Amino acid sequence: MDIYVGNLSYRATEDELRQAFEAFGRVDGVQIVKDKITGQSRGFAFVQMPQQSEAEAAIAGMHGKEFGGRTLTVNQAKPRQPRSGRP
Repeated sequence: MDIYVGNLSYRATEDELRQAFEAFGRVDGVQIVKDKITGQSRGFAFVQMPQQSEAEAAIAGMHGKEFGGRTLTVNQAKPRQPRSGRP
């Protein structure tokens, strides 16, 4: 299951996030989304956990938790919607 992690500190690292989510089970991947031009974190990430029960426990355990000085928003990631074309 893909998990969305929002309101992430700009200083948070993928290793720190992996460690926090591994408390709930196996983590297959962590991706902090970064600005394409500056390389700066955009303040959100995706965590991939293969076991649904572990992912649900991670969502319940991490949502609203303080991490890096910020209160996280954690939920199941929704499929990306296609962008509307701009003229």
